[in-house]
Amino acid sequence: MSASHKNLHSKLSIGGLLITLGIIYGDIGTSPLYVMKAILGDYAINSDIVLGGISCVFWTLTLQTTIKYVLITLSADNHGEGGIFALYALVKKTKIQWLIVPAIIGGSALLADGIITPPISISSAVEGIRAFYPTMETQTIVYIVIGILFVLFTIQQFGTKLVGKFFAPMMLIWFAMLGTLGTIQIISHPEVIKAINPYYAYHLLSIHPDGFFVLGFVFLCTTGAEALYSDMGHCGRKNIRISWMFVKTTLVLNYFGQAAYLIHHEGSTLQQLGGENGNPFYLIMPHWFLPFGIVVATLAAVIASQALISGSFTLINEAMRLNFWPKVKIKYPTEVKGQLYIPSINWLLFFGCVGIVLHFEKSGNMEHAYGLAIILCMIMTTILLNYYLIMKRVKLYLMVPLITIYLLIEFSFLIANITKFAEGGYVTLIIAMALISIMTIWYLAKKINKNYTKIVKIDDYKKVLMELSEDLSIPKYATHLVYMTNANRVDELEEKVIYSILQKRPKRADIYWFVHVNILTEPYKTQYK
Repeated sequence: MSASHKNLHSKLSIGGLLITLGIIYGDIGTSPLYVMKAILGDYAINSDIVLGGISCVFWTLTLQTTIKYVLITLSADNHGEGGIFALYALVKKTKIQWLIVPAIIGGSALLADGIITPPISISSAVEGIRAFYPTMETQTIVYIVIGILFVLFTIQQFGTKLVGKFFAPMMLIWFAMLGTLGTIQIISHPEVIKAINPYYAYHLLSIHPDGFFVLGFVFLCTTGAEALYSDMGHCGRKNIRISWMFVKTTLVLNYFGQAAYLIHHEGSTLQQLGGENGNPFYLIMPHWFLPFGIVVATLAAVIASQALISGSFTLINEAMRLNFWPKVKIKYPTEVKGQLYIPSINWLLFFGCVGIVLHFEKSGNMEHAYGLAIILCMIMTTILLNYYLIMKRVKLYLMVPLITIYLLIEFSFLIANITKFAEGGYVTLIIAMALISIMTIWYLAKKINKNYTKIVKIDDYKKVLMELSEDLSIPKYATHLVYMTNANRVDELEEKVIYSILQKRPKRADIYWFVHVNILTEPYKTQYK
Protein backbone atom coordinates (compact mmCIF):
# COMPACT_ATOMS: atom_id res chain seq x y z
CA MET A 1 0.00 0.00 0.00
CA SER A 2 1.44 3.38 -0.95
CA ALA A 3 2.29 5.85 1.77
CA SER A 4 -0.15 8.39 0.39
CA HIS A 5 -2.94 5.86 0.32
CA LYS A 6 -2.25 4.69 3.87
CA ASN A 7 -2.01 8.28 5.08
CA LEU A 8 -5.39 9.10 3.59
CA HIS A 9 -7.13 6.41 5.62
CA SER A 10 -5.22 6.60 8.88
CA LYS A 11 -4.88 10.35 9.50
CA LEU A 12 -7.40 13.06 10.14
CA SER A 13 -6.56 16.40 8.52
CA ILE A 14 -8.19 19.70 7.61
CA GLY A 15 -7.33 19.06 3.97
CA GLY A 16 -8.84 15.59 4.14
CA LEU A 17 -12.02 16.93 5.73
CA LEU A 18 -12.39 19.58 3.02
CA ILE A 19 -11.81 17.09 0.20
CA THR A 20 -14.37 14.80 1.84
CA LEU A 21 -16.91 17.64 1.74
CA GLY A 22 -16.18 18.12 -1.94
CA ILE A 23 -16.39 14.48 -2.95
CA ILE A 24 -19.01 12.54 -1.01
CA TYR A 25 -21.60 14.85 0.55
CA GLY A 26 -23.06 16.34 -2.59
CA ASP A 27 -25.87 13.78 -2.91
CA ILE A 28 -27.13 13.77 0.67
CA GLY A 29 -26.19 17.44 1.04
CA THR A 30 -28.47 18.67 -1.73
CA SER A 31 -31.54 16.73 -0.59
CA PRO A 32 -33.06 19.90 0.99
CA LEU A 33 -33.60 21.05 -2.59
CA TYR A 34 -36.43 18.59 -3.13
CA VAL A 35 -37.41 16.60 0.01
CA MET A 36 -39.92 19.00 1.64
CA LYS A 37 -41.27 19.97 -1.78
CA ALA A 38 -41.92 16.28 -2.52
CA ILE A 39 -43.53 15.62 0.89
CA LEU A 40 -45.99 18.52 0.52
CA GLY A 41 -46.71 18.08 -3.19
CA ASP A 42 -49.76 20.04 -4.33
CA TYR A 43 -51.54 19.82 -0.97
CA ALA A 44 -52.30 22.83 1.25
CA ILE A 45 -49.70 23.41 3.95
CA ASN A 46 -50.75 21.83 7.24
CA SER A 47 -48.67 22.20 10.42
CA ASP A 48 -49.18 18.55 11.39
CA ILE A 49 -47.92 17.39 7.99
CA VAL A 50 -44.97 19.77 8.10
CA LEU A 51 -43.96 18.77 11.64
CA GLY A 52 -44.49 15.09 10.86
CA GLY A 53 -42.47 15.34 7.66
CA ILE A 54 -39.56 17.09 9.35
CA SER A 55 -39.66 14.61 12.24
CA CYS A 56 -39.45 11.72 9.77
CA VAL A 57 -36.51 13.39 8.04
CA PHE A 58 -34.68 14.00 11.33
CA TRP A 59 -35.04 10.41 12.53
CA THR A 60 -34.25 8.95 9.12
CA LEU A 61 -30.98 10.91 9.03
CA THR A 62 -30.24 9.81 12.60
CA LEU A 63 -31.10 6.11 12.35
CA GLN A 64 -30.29 5.35 8.73
CA THR A 65 -27.38 7.64 7.90
CA THR A 66 -25.69 8.34 11.23
CA ILE A 67 -26.06 5.06 13.11
CA LYS A 68 -26.23 2.48 10.34
CA TYR A 69 -23.75 3.91 7.87
CA VAL A 70 -21.45 6.41 9.59
CA LEU A 71 -21.06 4.51 12.88
CA ILE A 72 -21.54 0.84 11.95
CA THR A 73 -21.09 0.14 8.24
CA LEU A 74 -18.00 2.32 7.79
CA SER A 75 -16.26 -0.08 10.19
CA ALA A 76 -16.59 -2.82 7.56
CA ASP A 77 -13.78 -1.75 5.25
CA ASN A 78 -11.72 -4.02 3.03
CA HIS A 79 -8.30 -2.50 3.78
CA GLY A 80 -9.58 1.03 3.27
CA GLU A 81 -12.10 0.28 0.53
CA GLY A 82 -15.84 0.59 1.13
CA GLY A 83 -19.02 -0.23 -0.76
CA ILE A 84 -21.23 -3.27 -1.02
CA PHE A 85 -18.69 -5.25 -3.06
CA ALA A 86 -15.99 -4.56 -0.47
CA LEU A 87 -18.42 -5.81 2.18
CA TYR A 88 -19.10 -8.93 0.10
CA ALA A 89 -15.35 -9.53 -0.25
CA LEU A 90 -15.19 -9.61 3.56
CA VAL A 91 -18.18 -11.91 4.16
CA LYS A 92 -17.12 -14.14 1.26
CA LYS A 93 -14.74 -15.74 3.75
CA THR A 94 -17.76 -17.35 5.44
CA LYS A 95 -18.07 -19.63 2.35
CA ILE A 96 -21.84 -18.96 2.22
CA GLN A 97 -22.48 -19.19 -1.53
CA TRP A 98 -25.83 -17.40 -1.76
CA LEU A 99 -24.39 -14.13 -0.41
CA ILE A 100 -23.31 -13.41 -3.96
CA VAL A 101 -27.01 -12.68 -4.73
CA PRO A 102 -27.45 -9.64 -2.44
CA ALA A 103 -23.98 -8.44 -3.48
CA ILE A 104 -24.85 -8.37 -7.19
CA ILE A 105 -28.35 -6.95 -6.62
CA GLY A 106 -27.05 -4.22 -4.30
CA GLY A 107 -24.12 -3.25 -6.51
CA SER A 108 -26.31 -3.07 -9.61
CA ALA A 109 -28.94 -0.99 -7.80
CA LEU A 110 -26.31 1.50 -6.60
CA LEU A 111 -24.91 1.86 -10.11
CA ALA A 112 -28.44 2.42 -11.42
CA ASP A 113 -28.91 5.12 -8.78
CA GLY A 114 -25.74 6.78 -10.10
CA ILE A 115 -27.60 7.42 -13.34
CA ILE A 116 -30.62 9.15 -11.75
CA THR A 117 -28.85 11.22 -9.04
CA PRO A 118 -27.03 13.74 -11.30
CA PRO A 119 -30.13 14.60 -13.39
CA ILE A 120 -32.50 15.14 -10.43
CA SER A 121 -29.98 17.16 -8.39
CA ILE A 122 -28.92 19.44 -11.24
CA SER A 123 -32.46 19.85 -12.62
CA SER A 124 -33.81 20.79 -9.17
CA ALA A 125 -31.22 23.55 -8.87
CA VAL A 126 -31.38 24.88 -12.43
CA GLU A 127 -35.18 25.14 -12.26
CA GLY A 128 -34.63 27.85 -9.64
CA ILE A 129 -33.84 30.18 -12.57
CA ARG A 130 -37.58 30.37 -13.15
CA ALA A 131 -37.83 32.61 -10.09
CA PHE A 132 -36.42 35.31 -12.39
CA TYR A 133 -37.50 33.98 -15.78
CA PRO A 134 -40.94 32.40 -15.23
CA THR A 135 -41.50 31.96 -18.97
CA MET A 136 -38.31 29.98 -19.57
CA GLU A 137 -39.21 26.85 -21.53
CA THR A 138 -38.58 23.39 -20.15
CA GLN A 139 -36.53 22.52 -23.23
CA THR A 140 -34.09 25.34 -22.45
CA ILE A 141 -33.57 24.03 -18.93
CA VAL A 142 -33.02 20.53 -20.34
CA TYR A 143 -30.23 21.84 -22.59
CA ILE A 144 -28.60 23.69 -19.67
CA VAL A 145 -28.69 20.53 -17.52
CA ILE A 146 -27.13 18.43 -20.30
CA GLY A 147 -24.38 21.04 -20.75
CA ILE A 148 -23.58 20.98 -17.04
CA LEU A 149 -23.52 17.16 -17.07
CA PHE A 150 -21.03 17.19 -19.96
CA VAL A 151 -18.65 19.48 -18.07
CA LEU A 152 -18.98 17.40 -14.90
CA PHE A 153 -18.15 14.10 -16.58
CA THR A 154 -15.34 15.66 -18.61
CA ILE A 155 -13.40 16.80 -15.53
CA GLN A 156 -13.49 13.32 -13.95
CA GLN A 157 -10.32 12.41 -15.84
CA PHE A 158 -8.31 14.73 -13.57
CA GLY A 159 -9.05 12.59 -10.50
CA THR A 160 -11.11 13.04 -7.35
CA LYS A 161 -8.24 14.66 -5.46
CA LEU A 162 -8.20 17.60 -7.87
CA VAL A 163 -11.98 17.59 -8.22
CA GLY A 164 -12.34 17.51 -4.44
CA LYS A 165 -9.99 20.47 -3.99
CA PHE A 166 -12.04 22.46 -6.49
CA PHE A 167 -15.42 21.41 -5.07
CA ALA A 168 -14.53 21.59 -1.35
CA PRO A 169 -14.69 25.39 -0.88
CA MET A 170 -18.01 25.51 -2.72
CA MET A 171 -19.50 22.75 -0.55
CA LEU A 172 -18.26 24.54 2.57
CA ILE A 173 -20.13 27.65 1.39
CA TRP A 174 -23.16 25.48 0.56
CA PHE A 175 -23.43 23.87 3.98
CA ALA A 176 -22.78 27.17 5.73
CA MET A 177 -25.59 28.67 3.65
CA LEU A 178 -27.93 25.79 4.55
CA GLY A 179 -27.29 26.22 8.25
CA THR A 180 -27.56 30.02 8.21
CA LEU A 181 -30.81 30.17 6.22
CA GLY A 182 -32.36 27.50 8.43
CA THR A 183 -31.25 29.15 11.67
CA ILE A 184 -32.80 32.50 10.68
CA GLN A 185 -36.20 30.84 10.18
CA ILE A 186 -35.93 28.76 13.38
CA ILE A 187 -35.19 31.89 15.44
CA SER A 188 -38.39 33.45 14.08
CA HIS A 189 -40.47 30.31 14.77
CA PRO A 190 -38.65 28.23 17.43
CA GLU A 191 -41.72 26.07 18.11
CA VAL A 192 -40.71 23.93 15.12
CA ILE A 193 -38.00 22.30 17.28
CA LYS A 194 -40.69 20.14 18.91
CA ALA A 195 -40.68 18.04 15.72
CA ILE A 196 -37.69 16.20 17.19
CA ASN A 197 -40.33 14.25 19.13
CA PRO A 198 -40.84 11.02 17.08
CA TYR A 199 -44.58 11.19 17.87
CA TYR A 200 -44.97 13.69 15.03
CA ALA A 201 -43.40 11.23 12.59
CA TYR A 202 -45.87 8.55 13.67
CA HIS A 203 -48.77 11.02 13.50
CA LEU A 204 -47.85 11.99 9.92
CA LEU A 205 -48.61 8.51 8.59
CA SER A 206 -52.21 8.77 9.80
CA ILE A 207 -52.99 12.28 8.53
CA HIS A 208 -51.04 12.68 5.28
CA PRO A 209 -53.24 12.29 2.15
CA ASP A 210 -50.77 9.70 0.83
CA GLY A 211 -50.69 7.91 4.19
CA PHE A 212 -47.90 5.39 4.69
CA PHE A 213 -46.61 5.99 1.17
CA VAL A 214 -45.34 9.47 2.06
CA LEU A 215 -42.29 7.58 3.36
CA GLY A 216 -41.27 7.22 -0.28
CA PHE A 217 -40.58 10.97 -0.33
CA VAL A 218 -39.10 11.07 3.18
CA PHE A 219 -36.57 8.47 2.04
CA LEU A 220 -35.11 10.97 -0.44
CA CYS A 221 -33.28 12.66 2.46
CA THR A 222 -30.98 9.66 2.98
CA THR A 223 -30.41 8.32 -0.54
CA GLY A 224 -26.80 9.55 -0.41
CA ALA A 225 -25.96 7.41 2.64
CA GLU A 226 -24.83 4.42 0.58
CA ALA A 227 -22.46 6.71 -1.34
CA LEU A 228 -20.71 7.59 1.94
CA TYR A 229 -19.76 3.94 2.27
CA SER A 230 -18.84 3.45 -1.39
CA ASP A 231 -16.54 6.49 -1.35
CA MET A 232 -14.62 5.48 1.77
CA GLY A 233 -11.64 4.55 -0.42
CA HIS A 234 -11.53 8.10 -1.75
CA CYS A 235 -11.67 9.92 1.59
CA GLY A 236 -11.08 7.64 4.58
CA ARG A 237 -13.29 6.63 7.50
CA LYS A 238 -12.11 9.23 10.02
CA ASN A 239 -12.57 12.15 7.64
CA ILE A 240 -16.11 10.98 6.83
CA ARG A 241 -17.15 10.51 10.46
CA ILE A 242 -15.86 13.88 11.66
CA SER A 243 -17.15 15.88 8.69
CA TRP A 244 -20.58 14.22 8.99
CA MET A 245 -21.17 15.94 12.34
CA PHE A 246 -20.92 19.32 10.62
CA VAL A 247 -22.91 18.21 7.57
CA LYS A 248 -25.77 16.70 9.56
CA THR A 249 -26.06 19.80 11.75
CA THR A 250 -26.44 22.11 8.75
CA LEU A 251 -28.90 19.75 7.05
CA VAL A 252 -31.10 19.52 10.14
CA LEU A 253 -31.04 23.30 10.59
CA ASN A 254 -32.13 23.84 6.99
CA TYR A 255 -34.91 21.24 7.10
CA PHE A 256 -36.25 22.72 10.33
CA GLY A 257 -35.92 26.21 8.86
CA GLN A 258 -38.04 25.19 5.86
CA ALA A 259 -40.59 23.71 8.26
CA ALA A 260 -40.68 26.93 10.33
CA TYR A 261 -41.37 28.99 7.20
CA LEU A 262 -44.10 26.61 5.99
CA ILE A 263 -45.93 26.55 9.35
CA HIS A 264 -46.01 30.35 9.24
CA HIS A 265 -47.83 30.08 5.88
CA GLU A 266 -50.30 27.36 6.87
CA GLY A 267 -53.27 26.99 4.52
CA SER A 268 -51.41 28.06 1.38
CA THR A 269 -49.91 25.77 -1.26
CA LEU A 270 -46.36 25.88 -2.54
CA GLN A 271 -47.71 27.00 -5.90
CA GLN A 272 -49.46 29.97 -4.30
CA LEU A 273 -46.30 30.95 -2.44
CA GLY A 274 -43.77 30.50 -5.25
CA GLY A 275 -45.55 29.92 -8.53
CA GLU A 276 -45.66 26.73 -10.58
CA ASN A 277 -42.26 25.60 -9.30
CA GLY A 278 -42.69 26.76 -5.70
CA ASN A 279 -39.94 25.24 -3.59
CA PRO A 280 -39.58 25.80 0.18
CA PHE A 281 -35.82 25.68 -0.23
CA TYR A 282 -35.87 28.91 -2.26
CA LEU A 283 -38.85 30.40 -0.40
CA ILE A 284 -36.85 30.75 2.83
CA MET A 285 -34.28 32.92 1.03
CA PRO A 286 -34.61 36.73 1.07
CA HIS A 287 -35.45 37.96 -2.44
CA TRP A 288 -32.15 39.86 -2.74
CA PHE A 289 -30.27 36.65 -1.91
CA LEU A 290 -31.98 34.49 -4.54
CA PRO A 291 -29.48 35.00 -7.43
CA PHE A 292 -26.56 33.99 -5.22
CA GLY A 293 -28.59 31.14 -3.71
CA ILE A 294 -29.51 29.73 -7.12
CA VAL A 295 -25.90 29.85 -8.32
CA VAL A 296 -24.60 28.13 -5.18
CA ALA A 297 -27.43 25.55 -5.32
CA THR A 298 -26.65 24.79 -8.97
CA LEU A 299 -22.94 24.32 -8.24
CA ALA A 300 -23.75 22.18 -5.20
CA ALA A 301 -26.10 20.07 -7.31
CA VAL A 302 -23.32 19.50 -9.83
CA ILE A 303 -21.08 18.43 -6.97
CA ALA A 304 -23.90 16.17 -5.69
CA SER A 305 -23.30 13.96 -8.67
CA GLN A 306 -19.65 13.47 -7.69
CA ALA A 307 -20.40 11.09 -4.82
CA LEU A 308 -22.19 8.60 -7.07
CA ILE A 309 -19.69 8.98 -9.91
CA SER A 310 -16.70 8.33 -7.61
CA GLY A 311 -18.59 5.47 -5.98
CA SER A 312 -19.37 3.94 -9.37
CA PHE A 313 -15.68 3.82 -10.27
CA THR A 314 -14.92 2.06 -6.97
CA LEU A 315 -17.79 -0.40 -7.45
CA ILE A 316 -16.69 -1.41 -10.95
CA ASN A 317 -13.09 -1.78 -9.79
CA GLU A 318 -14.24 -4.11 -7.00
CA ALA A 319 -16.60 -5.95 -9.36
CA MET A 320 -13.70 -6.75 -11.69
CA ARG A 321 -11.69 -8.20 -8.80
CA LEU A 322 -14.65 -10.41 -7.88
CA ASN A 323 -15.20 -11.56 -11.50
CA PHE A 324 -18.55 -9.73 -11.69
CA TRP A 325 -17.54 -7.39 -14.52
CA PRO A 326 -15.42 -7.59 -17.70
CA LYS A 327 -11.92 -6.13 -17.44
CA VAL A 328 -11.89 -2.46 -18.43
CA LYS A 329 -9.16 0.18 -18.44
CA ILE A 330 -8.55 1.90 -15.10
CA LYS A 331 -6.56 5.10 -14.71
CA TYR A 332 -5.02 6.52 -11.53
CA PRO A 333 -4.86 10.29 -12.12
CA THR A 334 -3.38 10.99 -8.67
CA GLU A 335 -0.77 9.37 -6.43
CA VAL A 336 -3.53 8.18 -4.11
CA LYS A 337 -4.40 4.72 -5.42
CA GLY A 338 -7.85 4.74 -3.85
CA GLN A 339 -8.78 7.51 -6.24
CA LEU A 340 -9.33 6.06 -9.68
CA TYR A 341 -10.97 6.90 -13.00
CA ILE A 342 -12.60 4.46 -15.42
CA PRO A 343 -13.20 6.18 -18.80
CA SER A 344 -15.69 3.64 -20.17
CA ILE A 345 -17.88 3.77 -17.05
CA ASN A 346 -17.62 7.56 -16.90
CA TRP A 347 -19.08 8.02 -20.38
CA LEU A 348 -21.59 5.21 -19.93
CA LEU A 349 -22.92 7.09 -16.90
CA PHE A 350 -22.96 10.35 -18.87
CA PHE A 351 -25.10 8.98 -21.69
CA GLY A 352 -27.37 7.30 -19.14
CA CYS A 353 -27.85 10.64 -17.35
CA VAL A 354 -28.60 12.41 -20.63
CA GLY A 355 -31.20 9.76 -21.43
CA ILE A 356 -32.87 10.32 -18.03
CA VAL A 357 -32.96 14.11 -18.56
CA LEU A 358 -34.47 13.77 -22.03
CA HIS A 359 -37.03 11.23 -20.82
CA PHE A 360 -38.30 12.99 -17.67
CA GLU A 361 -37.40 16.64 -18.46
CA LYS A 362 -38.49 18.01 -15.03
CA SER A 363 -37.07 17.23 -11.59
CA GLY A 364 -40.62 16.70 -10.31
CA ASN A 365 -41.01 13.83 -12.76
CA MET A 366 -37.64 12.37 -11.76
CA GLU A 367 -38.65 12.19 -8.08
CA HIS A 368 -40.81 9.18 -8.92
CA ALA A 369 -37.84 7.36 -10.45
CA TYR A 370 -35.59 8.21 -7.53
CA GLY A 371 -35.17 6.06 -4.45
CA LEU A 372 -36.50 2.65 -5.51
CA ALA A 373 -33.13 1.30 -6.65
CA ILE A 374 -31.13 2.70 -3.75
CA ILE A 375 -33.43 1.24 -1.07
CA LEU A 376 -32.86 -2.18 -2.65
CA CYS A 377 -29.13 -1.58 -2.29
CA MET A 378 -29.54 -0.59 1.36
CA ILE A 379 -31.49 -3.77 2.13
CA MET A 380 -28.79 -5.88 0.47
CA THR A 381 -26.12 -4.04 2.48
CA THR A 382 -28.02 -4.82 5.70
CA ILE A 383 -28.15 -8.53 4.79
CA LEU A 384 -24.39 -8.64 4.16
CA LEU A 385 -23.73 -6.52 7.25
CA ASN A 386 -25.53 -9.15 9.32
CA TYR A 387 -22.98 -11.78 8.28
CA TYR A 388 -20.11 -9.35 8.79
CA LEU A 389 -21.24 -8.80 12.40
CA ILE A 390 -21.46 -12.58 12.85
CA MET A 391 -17.87 -12.85 11.58
CA LYS A 392 -16.83 -10.22 14.11
CA ARG A 393 -18.55 -12.27 16.85
CA VAL A 394 -20.91 -9.48 17.87
CA LYS A 395 -23.22 -10.67 20.65
CA LEU A 396 -26.53 -12.01 19.33
CA TYR A 397 -28.58 -9.99 21.81
CA LEU A 398 -27.09 -6.85 20.22
CA MET A 399 -26.96 -7.94 16.59
CA VAL A 400 -30.41 -9.51 16.13
CA PRO A 401 -32.46 -6.49 17.34
CA LEU A 402 -30.20 -4.13 15.36
CA ILE A 403 -30.53 -5.98 12.05
CA THR A 404 -34.27 -6.59 12.63
CA ILE A 405 -34.93 -2.89 13.23
CA TYR A 406 -33.07 -1.87 10.08
CA LEU A 407 -34.76 -4.49 7.93
CA LEU A 408 -38.16 -3.26 9.20
CA ILE A 409 -37.23 0.36 8.46
CA GLU A 410 -35.86 -0.41 5.01
CA PHE A 411 -38.68 -2.71 3.96
CA SER A 412 -41.10 0.05 5.01
CA PHE A 413 -39.24 2.44 2.71
CA LEU A 414 -39.26 -0.19 -0.04
CA ILE A 415 -43.04 -0.71 0.18
CA ALA A 416 -43.57 3.06 0.19
CA ASN A 417 -41.35 3.42 -2.89
CA ILE A 418 -43.11 0.65 -4.85
CA THR A 419 -45.90 3.10 -5.69
CA LYS A 420 -43.33 5.00 -7.75
CA PHE A 421 -42.81 2.05 -10.09
CA ALA A 422 -45.43 2.94 -12.69
CA GLU A 423 -44.64 6.67 -12.51
CA GLY A 424 -40.94 6.35 -13.27
CA GLY A 425 -39.42 3.89 -10.83
CA TYR A 426 -39.43 1.29 -13.58
CA VAL A 427 -36.59 3.17 -15.32
CA THR A 428 -34.00 2.63 -12.59
CA LEU A 429 -35.22 -0.93 -12.03
CA ILE A 430 -34.77 -1.71 -15.74
CA ILE A 431 -31.24 -0.29 -15.56
CA ALA A 432 -30.55 -2.30 -12.40
CA MET A 433 -31.90 -5.49 -14.02
CA ALA A 434 -29.65 -4.95 -17.04
CA LEU A 435 -26.63 -4.57 -14.77
CA ILE A 436 -27.64 -7.63 -12.72
CA SER A 437 -27.85 -9.62 -15.97
CA ILE A 438 -24.39 -8.49 -17.10
CA MET A 439 -22.80 -9.33 -13.76
CA THR A 440 -24.56 -12.69 -13.44
CA ILE A 441 -23.77 -13.78 -17.00
CA TRP A 442 -20.13 -12.73 -16.69
CA TYR A 443 -19.69 -14.46 -13.33
CA LEU A 444 -21.32 -17.70 -14.52
CA ALA A 445 -19.39 -17.64 -17.81
CA LYS A 446 -16.08 -17.32 -15.94
CA LYS A 447 -17.16 -20.15 -13.64
CA ILE A 448 -18.14 -22.43 -16.55
CA ASN A 449 -14.90 -21.65 -18.36
CA LYS A 450 -12.98 -22.53 -15.23
CA ASN A 451 -14.86 -25.83 -14.85
CA TYR A 452 -14.07 -26.85 -18.43
CA THR A 453 -10.39 -25.96 -18.18
CA LYS A 454 -8.28 -29.01 -17.33
CA ILE A 455 -5.60 -28.29 -14.73
CA VAL A 456 -2.43 -30.38 -14.34
CA LYS A 457 0.42 -30.48 -11.82
CA ILE A 458 3.65 -28.78 -12.91
CA ASP A 459 5.70 -31.42 -11.07
CA ASP A 460 4.39 -34.09 -13.46
CA TYR A 461 6.06 -32.29 -16.38
CA LYS A 462 9.22 -30.85 -14.82
CA LYS A 463 11.42 -33.74 -16.00
CA VAL A 464 10.03 -33.58 -19.55
CA LEU A 465 10.56 -29.81 -19.73
CA MET A 466 14.15 -30.12 -18.46
CA GLU A 467 14.91 -32.79 -21.05
CA LEU A 468 13.38 -30.63 -23.79
CA SER A 469 15.45 -27.65 -22.67
CA GLU A 470 18.67 -29.70 -22.94
CA ASP A 471 17.81 -31.47 -26.23
CA LEU A 472 20.14 -29.75 -28.72
CA SER A 473 18.57 -31.64 -31.65
CA ILE A 474 15.51 -29.40 -31.37
CA PRO A 475 15.91 -25.79 -32.59
CA LYS A 476 15.77 -23.26 -29.76
CA TYR A 477 12.44 -21.44 -29.81
CA ALA A 478 13.41 -18.81 -27.22
CA THR A 479 15.80 -18.25 -24.35
CA HIS A 480 12.94 -17.34 -22.01
CA LEU A 481 9.44 -18.59 -22.84
CA VAL A 482 6.61 -16.97 -20.87
CA TYR A 483 3.06 -18.31 -20.53
CA MET A 484 0.25 -16.61 -18.65
CA THR A 485 -1.81 -19.04 -16.58
CA ASN A 486 -5.11 -18.72 -14.70
CA ALA A 487 -4.58 -21.71 -12.41
CA ASN A 488 -5.40 -21.01 -8.78
CA ARG A 489 -2.32 -22.74 -7.33
CA VAL A 490 1.34 -21.96 -7.94
CA ASP A 491 2.11 -25.64 -8.59
CA GLU A 492 -0.56 -26.01 -11.29
CA LEU A 493 -1.27 -24.79 -14.81
CA GLU A 494 -3.64 -25.45 -17.70
CA GLU A 495 -3.11 -28.62 -19.73
CA LYS A 496 -3.33 -26.57 -22.95
CA VAL A 497 -0.12 -24.76 -21.93
CA ILE A 498 1.78 -28.07 -21.74
CA TYR A 499 0.18 -29.11 -25.03
CA SER A 500 1.43 -25.89 -26.66
CA ILE A 501 5.00 -26.56 -25.49
CA LEU A 502 5.29 -30.30 -26.17
CA GLN A 503 2.96 -31.21 -29.03
CA LYS A 504 3.47 -30.82 -32.80
CA ARG A 505 6.55 -28.57 -32.89
CA PRO A 506 8.14 -28.65 -29.40
CA LYS A 507 9.22 -25.25 -28.09
CA ARG A 508 12.70 -25.50 -26.59
CA ALA A 509 13.79 -22.73 -24.24
CA ASP A 510 16.43 -22.20 -21.59
CA ILE A 511 13.84 -21.16 -19.01
CA TYR A 512 10.07 -21.62 -18.95
CA TRP A 513 8.03 -19.04 -17.08
CA PHE A 514 4.47 -19.70 -15.94
CA VAL A 515 3.09 -16.39 -14.74
CA HIS A 516 -0.16 -16.05 -12.86
CA VAL A 517 -1.61 -12.66 -11.91
CA ASN A 518 -3.76 -13.32 -8.87
CA ILE A 519 -6.38 -10.61 -8.35
CA LEU A 520 -6.94 -10.39 -4.61
CA THR A 521 -10.02 -9.10 -2.81
CA GLU A 522 -7.63 -6.97 -0.74
CA PRO A 523 -6.98 -3.80 -2.76
CA TYR A 524 -3.51 -2.40 -3.53
CA LYS A 525 -1.60 -5.38 -2.18
CA THR A 526 1.29 -6.64 -4.33
CA GLN A 527 3.56 -9.61 -3.69
CA TYR A 528 5.74 -11.89 -5.79
CA LYS A 529 6.27 -15.60 -5.30
